Amino acid sequence: MDRQYHALPIRELGEEAGLRRPTQAQAARVTLESAALEVMTDLLRTSPATIRPQAPIEGANQFMISRGVRLLLVVDEHETVQGVLTASDVLGEQAMRVSMDRGMKRGELTVGDIMTPAARVEVLALADIEGTRVGHVLETLRRAGRQHALVVDYEVIPPKRLIDAPLKRTMVRGIFSISQVARQLGVSLQSVGEVARTFSEIEAALRR
Repeated sequence: MDRQYHALPIRELGEEAGLRRPTQAQAARVTLESAALEVMTDLLRTSPATIRPQAPIEGANQFMISRGVRLLLVVDEHETVQGVLTASDVLGEQAMRVSMDRGMKRGELTVGDIMTPAARVEVLALADIEGTRVGHVLETLRRAGRQHALVVDYEVIPPKRLIDAPLKRTMVRGIFSISQVARQLGVSLQSVGEVARTFSEIEAALRR
């Protein structure tokens, strides 16, 4: 090794040190006529907030708060999506109803007990979104009475045998969130909870 390398200075971490976290680029301001993809959280650029079905619901609630999200993708150890969990599931009537039906305390419930299973999660296809506008996204969420929508694309899996047809696997590609859309529209929501009230606030703000 001809080149001489000098040792780098070593310092003390000290007390009260913080921790860097990945940050998403500042979301651009949009209008109702902006491209819908501008308000989609693209999972090719931003890691989603995920949780295991065995996690306790109180832990899930704290995780949502720490990540600043209201939806978690529930995945297994193979990263296969098992379902979705929203803040409304945890804080609303769903958790209470399940605990009463099963004779369990609310604190004993796990994410898997109250999540919406993958088979029942309705999604939007990325191909259907391309070319649409933010207004289309808002109207879709309003009619569905939801604050979130998953966006999927598809992965082609080569067949094991030449005579077999290739398989197509659904992949979660993005997430639409009403609070994210409102933020990019420049609307400050007073509360994110009841869907009808949330849309009323957005509509009132956009009429000003």
